[in-house]
Amino acid sequence: MFTTRPEIVGSFGVVTSTHWLASSSGMAMLERGGNAFDAAVAAGFVLHVVEPHLVGPAGEVPVLLHSARTGRTEVLCGQGLSPAGATLQAYRALDLGLIPGNGLLPAVIPGAFDAWMLLLRDHGTLRLRDVLEPAIHYAEHGHALMPRIAATIAGLQDFFKQHWPTTCEVYLPGGSVPQARKLFRNPWLAQTWKRVLREAESVGSDRERQIEAARNAFYRGFVAEAIDRFARTEVMDESGAPHRGVLTADDMASWSAHYEAPLTYDYGDYTVAKAGAWSQGPVFLQSLALLKGMDMQGAGPNSAEFVHRLTEAMKLAFADREVYYGDPDFVDVPLAHLLSDGYNDARRALIGERASHELRPGTAPGYEAQVARVMEVLSRMSRVTRAGEASSEPTMADMRAAGAAPAGSVRRGDTTHVDVIDRWGNMVSATPSGGWLQSSPVIPELGFALSTRAQMFWLEPDLPNTLAPRKRPRTTLTPSLALREGRPYMAFGTPGGDQQEQWQLLLFLRHVHHGMNLQEAIDQPMSHTMHFPSSFYPRDRKPGHLAAEVSFGRAVLDDLRARGHELEEVPQWTVGRLTAATRDADGMLRAAATPRLMQAYAVGR
Repeated sequence: MFTTRPEIVGSFGVVTSTHWLASSSGMAMLERGGNAFDAAVAAGFVLHVVEPHLVGPAGEVPVLLHSARTGRTEVLCGQGLSPAGATLQAYRALDLGLIPGNGLLPAVIPGAFDAWMLLLRDHGTLRLRDVLEPAIHYAEHGHALMPRIAATIAGLQDFFKQHWPTTCEVYLPGGSVPQARKLFRNPWLAQTWKRVLREAESVGSDRERQIEAARNAFYRGFVAEAIDRFARTEVMDESGAPHRGVLTADDMASWSAHYEAPLTYDYGDYTVAKAGAWSQGPVFLQSLALLKGMDMQGAGPNSAEFVHRLTEAMKLAFADREVYYGDPDFVDVPLAHLLSDGYNDARRALIGERASHELRPGTAPGYEAQVARVMEVLSRMSRVTRAGEASSEPTMADMRAAGAAPAGSVRRGDTTHVDVIDRWGNMVSATPSGGWLQSSPVIPELGFALSTRAQMFWLEPDLPNTLAPRKRPRTTLTPSLALREGRPYMAFGTPGGDQQEQWQLLLFLRHVHHGMNLQEAIDQPMSHTMHFPSSFYPRDRKPGHLAAEVSFGRAVLDDLRARGHELEEVPQWTVGRLTAATRDADGMLRAAATPRLMQAYAVGR
């Protein structure tokens, strides 16, 4: 089968990510004698520099990891909490119906830095300087600016000049939009990491003490102090009014990333591990539980039947996400019931030959009132659009009615991903995101912006994802790790917000059921649905929607439309940004990356 690039095969190590410079920087750590964890950290910090419209140093990162030394598969939660001052009463007093998607109000505690530091301290082998040097180099000396970044800046330049002057200092050098494919620098960020290194190395040569000093510099030192000062200023956001943030240095000082046991589900010879219900990871597992009773192998990997079944299963699983998922430290999520055979046997019967246009959550015993409450709020608050209708730019009337943005202020960011497997069998799957250059004004002395993940909270009481102090927002970020016959086998993931699980499931099922290698499975036509409410402001949904690349072919597209899907035909090579890596029982390593957007790459030997 023809593929756009080869599946990378080797035995020493493989790194695949959403930008070639991050993949190459990770591979450099392996060549230097480091392991998969060192490589992932280095790649993660480079992504902050070369994909600032998709991720930043104040963002968040969930990590799925397997340690060959301990034999454990774990989740490292780098999702920061809402600030102590983020109360429902305080936000509703601002006359908001929804938390804005940009500005300072939706800022949460930056989670990624501490997660990367714990990964390096507990599982890595290299020094902090080793893993930071590539990011410092590209920030200080420059990297070729991708056209999409230049386009994002160009589209927002008037808003930046009028409302976010500190962002202009970094991203409009000399008052002009930087040129695509020309060197672009962020010296402010380079200086931030250099100062972190100076403070880290001032405690001596001990590797772990240096990492702890870096954590202190970020969460209890000069970085936290700068964030605290800046969050007290008023900045314009998409509510149409300026607001101060509520994030403080005290919030940062009292928080740490932490490890959790993954949620798992057995599917044939495979066991898939995901983060818990503070992420959307269980949606993937619920979909597997529904599809387990259907003949996915008999349906061709690009057939209308295959896409239809997968889409309808996802609609049911995402409906359950809306009514049940939230931070398990605050709400009880009946995951055992949602993944049980009896529950999924009954739910599977809802998947018919016609596409559903209804949002149909299941009802777990004892949760009847919760389901009714969530559905009432969704009916009242979700903005319903149809397939093909532009919904990312609501009218001013819409925005004012729901609590929303001045024209020209809104450009949704996305996400990044990195997978690494080394020769010892260590595996990492990480999905860094947040802190986009367009999400919040740049903190001038630091060179980066804050995360806006709190926009995923509801400002309605008594929902599993209702805003509360010190709570994790239900994130869309969802890396994956799979075991085969009990052995760690596959690390995979993608950017894409609510589409992440959908694209990953296409990859996984095509690989598992149809024997496609990683690159073959990634290169196949992709699809997704926006049938359920978006996790992002302004929470629109498109009942019955199905976006499908035209490369499926006319017969398949016509079949899907005939089944009742509100079909949105999109150009080929435009859907999905998957990367994946595997390790066979004999130690052979494989990796692949999507050709879509022309920036992801797998490397290895």
